[in-house]
Amino acid sequence: MELAYYSDYAVRLVNSEEPLRGKDALTSVEAVRDLFGGNQSAARRAAEADVTRFRSVRGRLRAVFEAADGGDETLAVDLLNSLLLEFPVSPQISGHDHRDDDGRPLWHMHLADHPSNATAGYAAIAAMGLAFHLTEYGVDRLGLCEAAPCRNAYLDTSTNRSRRYCSDRCATRANVAAYRARKRLEADRSPSTGRAAESAQRASASGER
Repeated sequence: MELAYYSDYAVRLVNSEEPLRGKDALTSVEAVRDLFGGNQSAARRAAEADVTRFRSVRGRLRAVFEAADGGDETLAVDLLNSLLLEFPVSPQISGHDHRDDDGRPLWHMHLADHPSNATAGYAAIAAMGLAFHLTEYGVDRLGLCEAAPCRNAYLDTSTNRSRRYCSDRCATRANVAAYRARKRLEADRSPSTGRAAESAQRASASGER
């Protein structure tokens, strides 16, 4: 499993809450376990206490995205480094379930499950994945959706660093809102533009006389 995969752990956890909408999906042990996806062996270790611990890590990960989105590169790195120090990873070389055409293992780096608790394991994986993404692609590849009130986290993998929204749905909603705003502005300007033209014509006619 490539290290880049683990950055999705951070995004999933951050997006379990939508602060501006007052929504929080992280309210039970089952919700914590769902965040692990296919890693069910780690998910089974989740206990009631992990709900609160996960929320704490979530706030710290969101702070990384907020700093990056705000252009404060140093702060984003400092916040992420503090997570890496608190939740160290246990890297291993793995070849399970990955074989070449000759049946030989395709060796790759894998982050082993943390032995202490579900939160420590998840936080270690999420922080390491995010650190890999940041150092490989740049801090500006960590963003928060511009489609208010969404503000979900995303990882920009576009070729020209142009991503601004967390999903196609938010991009469409933002484009529609911008289009409607332009139309309202045009509608507001039309009457005043017409009146200004009439006044100019009357002034010109008066000057000619």
